Amino acid sequence: MRVSRWLADRWVMIVALLVLGYLALPILVVAALSFNRPSSRLSYDFNEFTLDNWRRPCATSDMCDAVVRSVQIGFIATVVATVLGTLMAFALVRHRFRGRSGINVLIFLPMATPELVMGTSLLALFVSAGVPQGFWTIVIAHVMFCVSFVVVTVKARLTGMDRRLEEAAMDLHASEWQTFRRITLPLVLPGIVAAALLAFSLSFDDFIITNFNAGTTVTFPMYVWGAAQRGIPPQVNVIGTAMFAVALLLVGLGSLRGRRARRAALLAGPSGHPRRSS
Repeated sequence: MRVSRWLADRWVMIVALLVLGYLALPILVVAALSFNRPSSRLSYDFNEFTLDNWRRPCATSDMCDAVVRSVQIGFIATVVATVLGTLMAFALVRHRFRGRSGINVLIFLPMATPELVMGTSLLALFVSAGVPQGFWTIVIAHVMFCVSFVVVTVKARLTGMDRRLEEAAMDLHASEWQTFRRITLPLVLPGIVAAALLAFSLSFDDFIITNFNAGTTVTFPMYVWGAAQRGIPPQVNVIGTAMFAVALLLVGLGSLRGRRARRAALLAGPSGHPRRSS
């Protein structure tokens, strides 16, 4: 009876842990294979433990060039998409204008359109305009579908924000710029950072749209797809594990910073000054 009652009280947590374990299983396999010395180029079983893959991540120079190129494209696309998406989110949430509902529908179109259709449409656009496919056509394509995700993420943050905080700052004779810099921006910044991280991961990971508009430019996903036909080098698992570790570190630092900020706010109390221990 105690076991059944314990399971009945915690079945939701148990199911959640099982789902999280299922989602983390491919990541664990990639991390384990990054320490593997395969028996052959076409073998994916764990053969022998080694650290050579981490010591020489650029043993395949073409792969490292593709990784650097993907990082460059992802960085440029993320900066442009984050700036444009944040401005669009502020306009859609804070202002009322003609065509606002139609723009909301258009924003969701790149998210709902299949990547195959978007890739071929962009290819037709670039060919008809006489634009040669390459680095910058990939950047334009990535900005196009990343903007939608940025707008949706920042809009959710703005919608849940209490406008009375800004009104209180204005009542205390703060200018519009001071209110934005000290009140609005710190409150919206977590949503902007989350949108930027999402945009970078989508850009770095994209293959279908990139493949249609890359020309002779090779990104990391395209390199992996081409290498799969002749044997994927184990350094690919190193890059994948390193990217996941960096993303996990950024999320952990953000969570730790938010926890410290909440703890400082609780210690400060309603007056805004630190409480003295008796």
